[in-house]
Amino acid sequence: MKSIHKRQKPPGRLAHQADSQRHEAKLDDATRSLLDSEGDKKGDRIYGLIPVLEALRAGQRAIDSITIAEGARHERLRDLLQLARQANVPVHRVPRISLDRSLRETTHQGVVARTAAARYRDADELLELVAARVGTEHAPLVLGLDGIEDPRNFGAILRTAECAGVHGVFIPERRAVGLTDTVAKAAAGAMEYVPVARATNLVRLIEQLKERNIWVVGAAAEGTSNYTDWDWTLPSAIFLGSEGVGLHRLVRERCDTLVRIPVLGRLGSLNVSVAAGVLLYEALRQRAKAATK
Repeated sequence: MKSIHKRQKPPGRLAHQADSQRHEAKLDDATRSLLDSEGDKKGDRIYGLIPVLEALRAGQRAIDSITIAEGARHERLRDLLQLARQANVPVHRVPRISLDRSLRETTHQGVVARTAAARYRDADELLELVAARVGTEHAPLVLGLDGIEDPRNFGAILRTAECAGVHGVFIPERRAVGLTDTVAKAAAGAMEYVPVARATNLVRLIEQLKERNIWVVGAAAEGTSNYTDWDWTLPSAIFLGSEGVGLHRLVRERCDTLVRIPVLGRLGSLNVSVAAGVLLYEALRQRAKAATK
């Protein structure tokens, strides 16, 4: 008796459709992450080419980032890109269909800006202000945040940084949360006092800190020494990595040293904002003790 095999549809077209849908979903998620931080309001956005262009020209509102639909063509788009470059505002391009899906029925003309809750300091100016403290009785204490994406963690870090007397915080221009309203709320007023600058390249920033005699200390589970072993009375920049990922490889490799915070439980690491508090207050403890000698 012959066996009967049930004929099946070739998987090629179905597999291709599934891959395409997954790719579109990823693009939509990426677009939404550019337009929103968790908990932020739609009122923090500016829609349309002319409104965004005029906001850049007026300079009254801090712009966190600008998202432009791919293929957008307008004679004044060149002016917008030039003003954004002069103001150090990151510009992201996304597929128009992803922008339409994310904004639904909002009229955006292919251009959306997200406003910031506070103004950023110029990275070069902040670097020089920090470097000027080297050799003084108040040695610089700096934070470098490598891709922190959770706004509440960022806000909590800023609050602790203000309480610990941090002289400046550097964040990357891309793939990190900015100075949003949610961050401001979590920071509980600290954003008014702690200068925050966006660096184009954190690896280059580390080299610039070293050139100015500031030691770069990375926090990592694979650190070669405990955080209490480092001499925090030295001019120091603490670099902390993102949730779940930690410091990126190149950032980790460029640090002068890596320190670890001992963990006795089953979990491998602390929340990044808690780790920031542990490290900053150890620096504060050592500096206060040295000042009494």
